[in-house]
Amino acid sequence: MDALDVARWQFGVTTVYHFLFVPLTIGLSVLVAILQTMWHRTGNERYLKLTKFYGKLFLINFAMGVVTGIVQEFQFGMNWSDYSRFVGDIFGAPLAIEALVAFFLESTFIGLWIFGWDRLPKRAHLASIWAAAIGTNLSAYFILAANSFMQNPVGYRINPDSGRAELTDFPAVLTNKVALITFPHTLAGSFLVAGSLIVAVGLWHVIRNRDSADTGAYRFATKFGSWVVLVASAAVLFTGDIQGKIMTDVQPMKMAAAEGLYTTESPASFSVLTIGSLDGSREVFALKIPYLLSYLGTGDPNGTVHGINDLQAQYATQYGAGSYTPIIPVTYWSFRFMIAFGMAAGAIALLVLWSQRKGRTPSSKWLLRAGLAMPVLPLLANSFGWIFTEMGRQPWIVFGEMLTRNGVSRSVSLAEVLTSFTAFTLIYATLAVIEVKLLLRYAKAGVPDVSEQPPTDDTDDAERPLAFAY
Repeated sequence: MDALDVARWQFGVTTVYHFLFVPLTIGLSVLVAILQTMWHRTGNERYLKLTKFYGKLFLINFAMGVVTGIVQEFQFGMNWSDYSRFVGDIFGAPLAIEALVAFFLESTFIGLWIFGWDRLPKRAHLASIWAAAIGTNLSAYFILAANSFMQNPVGYRINPDSGRAELTDFPAVLTNKVALITFPHTLAGSFLVAGSLIVAVGLWHVIRNRDSADTGAYRFATKFGSWVVLVASAAVLFTGDIQGKIMTDVQPMKMAAAEGLYTTESPASFSVLTIGSLDGSREVFALKIPYLLSYLGTGDPNGTVHGINDLQAQYATQYGAGSYTPIIPVTYWSFRFMIAFGMAAGAIALLVLWSQRKGRTPSSKWLLRAGLAMPVLPLLANSFGWIFTEMGRQPWIVFGEMLTRNGVSRSVSLAEVLTSFTAFTLIYATLAVIEVKLLLRYAKAGVPDVSEQPPTDDTDDAERPLAFAY
């Protein structure tokens, strides 16, 4: 074990942990805005209750996401200074825009939304949650644009004197074809998570509090969340299909590793199950679906998909001696876990809708258990998706330009990285306990009493002074 190994573990653990909060924040920001819009248009009290109820869960998650996200930037300068020096000119622009525009838009209007109840005009208050949701999604795009440069470098040149990547075409970075499809795919996965949380909480109250006066609100929440999950599942499949074709084009080794495809095939079969040799050089047993991988990778059922061994020989000639193969079991199984957990959430959403057909009230304990597991399933799918994305790119930290081992800080010792890794892990474990306890406490408390609604007349409301209560 050396500093590079621990630095990679630390980055992986902190990044996956931070991303547990990201999809829920992205998805809930829009869904809460939709619920408030429904209340604004109809005046139905149940939409107001659900807006405040799920809005509180959104705020808890948003706060935790901000705290855990700060550590991400520390890591670049602390453990990955050579990498930061190499891509700093490229990453500077999108990340600066994310912080100065998207994040400030998001955080400012969230503040107005929190403290604006009873103080802002009704339409202005509604606009504030939509502005926060837009800021949240813009923030995601700029970060994904930076990440997509690591997958498919565009809009740059290498300075021969400094050895750094220098930005030459900022629009090319923002319109990187990897970013253009990764963004909607990430949004779809985020709505899958947010919809699942709405279903889980609503279903728990429907089954456990059958005689509650708010049962109607909870029944609507389960149906609303279930439809969100089903639409998001379809969007995940559609965008994932396009993403697979782009991945085959720009990162053929990642697609080959995802399928355990060792030799080039035309047509190529999709692997349902592949068992490889211990040295990772060949398959021992495989159960496959003919033509499917060619279609998924190229759009042509007879298309050519390059194999691991052929690509390794090509890269060794192109980039020099060394292994350019990712860890096959990690990429192979993370790809399948991503798909399986996402599909499971969609299947449970169908069961929830079926259980409420023709006005029925669900009562099955097994359905309740499945519903409570729903938020965990798409979170796991999102996490395994990012593990696959980042591990499948290895050994490159910037594909074709910089190896991961060349990006680590040379002045940081093993002891120093271990110390920071241990400290961050303990802090994150504490935050995880706080997050879960807060979410459970407010989820069990149920929808709030809104008998004292904010005025619905914007004219009267506008005459009131704008004040913030801390």
